[in-house]
Amino acid sequence: MSPNDVEKHIEIELRKREREPRLKDKDLFEVVEEVFDRRTVLAVIELKRRGCIKQLKGVISAGKEARVYWAKGPENNDLAVKIYLTVTAEFRKSIWKYIKGDPRYEWIGNLPRHKLIMAWTRKEFSNLKRMYNAGVRVPKPICFYQNVLVMEFIGENGVRAPLLKEAVEQGELEKSDAEKLFWDIIENIKTMYWRAGLVHADLSEYNIMLWNGKPYIIDVSQAVRVDHPHAQSFLYRDIYNIVRFFSEDLGLDIPSADEIYEDITSSEVNEVE
Repeated sequence: MSPNDVEKHIEIELRKREREPRLKDKDLFEVVEEVFDRRTVLAVIELKRRGCIKQLKGVISAGKEARVYWAKGPENNDLAVKIYLTVTAEFRKSIWKYIKGDPRYEWIGNLPRHKLIMAWTRKEFSNLKRMYNAGVRVPKPICFYQNVLVMEFIGENGVRAPLLKEAVEQGELEKSDAEKLFWDIIENIKTMYWRAGLVHADLSEYNIMLWNGKPYIIDVSQAVRVDHPHAQSFLYRDIYNIVRFFSEDLGLDIPSADEIYEDITSSEVNEVE
C-alpha cells in the first residue's frame, strides 16, 4: 500500500469513527501500510481531531528511524509531519550518548520501544520550541502526539527546500553569497548556545536547509543542554563540520574551528532562563 493509499484509508476510518464512536480498534487496522502501526494511525487521527493536521500528503523524505510527510494544516497551510517509526538496538545505542548526563531525558534509555519513540519525539519538540523561542532559525514547532511531530514546512507546494549540501551540488548557492551564509549559520549556533542553552550535537551540511537565501537548522532531536557532560565536544564538532564544509567544499578563507569555538564560548550573551 502506497502512502497515498494509507492516507485515504486513514480518512475513511476517521469518518467511520466520527459516525460510529464505538467502532472497534481492530476494524481500523485491517489494511495499513507496514510502517503505520496501530499507535501511529491513532496518533495521526488524534492530531486531525485536534485540528493540528487537516490532510496528510506525500512523503518528503524517508530514513531508517523516521519519515517526513508533507501535510496541510487547518488553514490550508503547508506543514511537515515527522513520524518516528521504529526503535532498533542500533538506534537505542546511538541516542544514548545524547541522553546520558541530561537530567531531562536520561531516564528514557531503558523505556520499552514505543515509549522510547514517544519520549524522543517529545525531546525533539521541546528542543525545537526552545530554539525557536530563542531566535534560532528552525522550523516552527506546531504540535506533537505520541511518535508524530508537526512543524512548519520549509519549502513550497510540497517540495522541500534543499539541504545545504544539495544546494551546493545543484549550483543553487553562489560563492559570493557563501561567506554571508557561513556567518549566518555561526550566529545561529551562537544563539542556540547562549539564548536557547542548547548544542545541536550533530550539525553538518546535511541538516541545514537553504530557503530564500537563509539557513534553517533541522533534525534537533539529539540536541543537548550546555551543561551536558559532552556539550563542549559536541559544540566543537558542530563548528568543525561547518568550517570544513565552507573551507574545503566552497574554498572560503574563514577562521579556524578553534577560533570560532573560542569566540562563541567566550561571548557575553545572556543565557535563556
